[in-house]
Amino acid sequence: MSRVCVIAEAGVNHNGELETAKKLAMTAQKSGADIVKFQTAKLESLVTDLAPMAEYQKKNVKNKASQKEMLKKLLLTYEDFVELSDYCKEIGIQFLSTPFDIESVDFLASIGCTMWKIPSGEITNFPYLVKIASQHQPIILSTGMSTIDEVERAVELLKQSGAGDITLMHCTTEYPTPYADVNLRAMTTLQNRFECSVGYSDHTLGIEVPIAAVGMGAVVIEKHFTMDRNMEGPDHKASLEPNELKAMVASIRNIEAALGDGIKKPALGEASNLAIARKSIVAKCGIKKGEKFTESNLTTKRPGTGINPMRWEELIGTTANRDYGPDEMIQA
Repeated sequence: MSRVCVIAEAGVNHNGELETAKKLAMTAQKSGADIVKFQTAKLESLVTDLAPMAEYQKKNVKNKASQKEMLKKLLLTYEDFVELSDYCKEIGIQFLSTPFDIESVDFLASIGCTMWKIPSGEITNFPYLVKIASQHQPIILSTGMSTIDEVERAVELLKQSGAGDITLMHCTTEYPTPYADVNLRAMTTLQNRFECSVGYSDHTLGIEVPIAAVGMGAVVIEKHFTMDRNMEGPDHKASLEPNELKAMVASIRNIEAALGDGIKKPALGEASNLAIARKSIVAKCGIKKGEKFTESNLTTKRPGTGINPMRWEELIGTTANRDYGPDEMIQA
């Protein structure tokens, strides 16, 4: 099994501060995540002046005027991202950022991004999908809020437009997502329908669901994290704190190791227990030489170093070639 790719989603949890973004990158690196991901956008290209905020955003920010007013304080500049990308290289973690407009696609390509994460909200954005597909590079596509037909149309468009390998991420765009709304089995549906790699982008509280997704075959896991859940901002409350992120990554590594290769065979560590746990055919009572073996004078007991009990019928009715005492292993 290939290694599960863990994306630590910093998003806008830096609150527009480059130094906080660097701290998030270092936290992701120390957690064992493979990628730290941010969000890149030009405000004027992202939202209209009157675009409303989502309910979860209203709960978590003080200024409830509009999305645009909220985002003014959350976005890093292109110059910040140049420095942040270089910093990620220095500390040894892959930098990734989701572009939210076509101009940002060009910018991220110019600083060396070779993988693209398409968020759920852009799955019906025709010109955006074509632009990303034209990079001819791997794409991770989140499918929150989508019907299977919408996913199919997006996948077809990406492929027609020259996309590289596509990984579909099952996702529920609800912050935080109630367990009853997760529907992890939809990940299997995506895999069967589109015959591609699948992953899971998680917005639940805690770490149980992404770990379960790995057990169901997810090859990519994405999870929001923050330096402190008590910080003001739209996504902090539904994010993991550093110790939780580290615990999630460690658990994912344990689960992917436990999944194995699927071949049913004794594990190396079981060899020493085989003889101890299994049984052999032994004399139930004293048996004289020349006496026939019967179900009355034979039984099975540990250890399993003698004749395998699966040869029971083969032995019944044959003649003892020597005397046996009680509990003595029968010899062929």
